[in-house]
Amino acid sequence: MGVDLRQVVAGILTLTMFVMLGNMIKRDHFDSITEKLPGDVQDVAKVAEEGLRTIAKLSKGPWLEDGEQLKPYEIEESRGYVTFSLTNGPEYHVSQIADAVVVARVLRATLVVPDIRGSKPGDERKFEDVYDVNKFIRSLDGVVKVVKELPEEISFRNLAVVKVPNRVTEDHIIENIQPIFKAKGNIRLATYFPSVNMRKSTEKSNADLVACLAMFGTLELQPDVNEVVDSMVERLRTLSRKSDGRFIAVDLRVDLLDNKGCHEGNGRKSCYGAHEIAVFLRKIGYDKDTTIYLTQSRWDSSLSVLKDIFPKTYTKENIMPADKKEKFLDSADSEFEKVIDFYLCSQSDAFVPAISGLFYANVAGKRIASGKNQILIPADISGSSASATDFISPYVLKKNHMAHSCFC
Repeated sequence: MGVDLRQVVAGILTLTMFVMLGNMIKRDHFDSITEKLPGDVQDVAKVAEEGLRTIAKLSKGPWLEDGEQLKPYEIEESRGYVTFSLTNGPEYHVSQIADAVVVARVLRATLVVPDIRGSKPGDERKFEDVYDVNKFIRSLDGVVKVVKELPEEISFRNLAVVKVPNRVTEDHIIENIQPIFKAKGNIRLATYFPSVNMRKSTEKSNADLVACLAMFGTLELQPDVNEVVDSMVERLRTLSRKSDGRFIAVDLRVDLLDNKGCHEGNGRKSCYGAHEIAVFLRKIGYDKDTTIYLTQSRWDSSLSVLKDIFPKTYTKENIMPADKKEKFLDSADSEFEKVIDFYLCSQSDAFVPAISGLFYANVAGKRIASGKNQILIPADISGSSASATDFISPYVLKKNHMAHSCFC
């Protein structure tokens, strides 16, 4: 009697799944960068600092070399339908995709390609308007079955809506989602984020491996959007000739700063304004010729203090090709702007999150996956100078980001 390898693998995966880490980190605060690091992490910092000094001599600034690109673990193989929507921007999309794929995998359901919904009612886009849909489907081959649309005979009105916590576990799926799926046959997922939880689990499970593939191997920008990002990156590198083409991306958005108010919590700040970022970058060694990209879409007068110290500070309106602005910048929908920011911040030579939260966490994940480890967490510096290595994200130094469990 023949043995179906796929059934064997599926059985092993199902039997060996563990519960993910339940204790989630607090939302809206940066990881602590002041606690003492264990010995092996201190060694990492020492090596990084030595490399930093070498590069600084060559390029007038505390630039780090990218790490080697990490190689992904291999993940093998995949009755009703699972539907969902992508919402709130690309930093949420990667997490929503991961949760949906894990749910569909555990349920052995067919996943329907999601649509994309903006913050305003009726603001909807097709998945292929932003992402490469064929790449998405191909990347999940053997993991879950994916179709572009729900069959006509199934009505959206008859779908049972199921709330799913980010980083959903197999236990949660079996206990809370599977009974509804069995009763209704088809479900619609609504992911919610009780906290920002991108730390790697203490126990590596096969559900984690499926989530890893979904987060880092499925989403690729469709050609038109990717062309805009590439052209903006190239423009920034051209403007950065005095620093060997290197530039910094700073996630600094005035509207979010105003909403958050940069209040302190537990002795730490959750966001930093333009003046604080300017002083921070200057004190850790970046000079006036450093090129800086801000995620703020259009110039705001409050940013002038940053430009006074770093004249080569730009927003999208300064560097986006003129023939692309009508579609990607001047439309009422801000979805494209968010996507451009997310992928540009993932590609910059250094990334500084002036605002904590999921954008920082998921950009950090993409950067770690591609070896771009220069993620600098801003802080108030009392002296006249400091070492940039003292402010590298704990996601990098402690290797505690989920991405580190996805690559080896």
